[in-house]
Amino acid sequence: MLIRRETPADRAAIHALHSEAFRREAGVTPVEAPLVDELRADGDLLAPLSLVAVRDGVVVGHVCCSRARLGGDPAAAVGLGPLGVLPAHQASGVGSALMHAVLGAADALGHGLVVLLGNPAYYTRFGFGTASDLAITAPDPQWGRHFQARTLAAYEPTQAGAFEYAPAFSRI
Repeated sequence: MLIRRETPADRAAIHALHSEAFRREAGVTPVEAPLVDELRADGDLLAPLSLVAVRDGVVVGHVCCSRARLGGDPAAAVGLGPLGVLPAHQASGVGSALMHAVLGAADALGHGLVVLLGNPAYYTRFGFGTASDLAITAPDPQWGRHFQARTLAAYEPTQAGAFEYAPAFSRI
């Protein structure tokens, strides 16, 4: 398996991948597929942090980070997600490989925090914890412990406050 940055040639495969990975109902496109398209169209998808997993020439997984604001600072944190893996490749290490790669890349690029909304049982293995423990306020208080953050090397305790995802998240 190869983990690499997405290219323009991957865009249709990424859309299809998220459509399959998050499908809840036949014939209904899950919000994660157009979300990636909208983040990209708005210029909020961070190209160095939009990674694909490729097996035998096929894109089988994708993860991305987008611009965010934390306490009014547009550079304090990035929002992670969606993370998707084709159903036939789930539970085979693809998602974990993508998470390790995107966290390493975000750290190397000097980001201090990565924030996401997800299942604590999955994301704690990557060092995520409840965002409120770092004085980060969720856009929706009902998210509770599902709203998580992971500090990186450039983290400063002053990086706190209200978190805002890129505008595309509000449109889904």
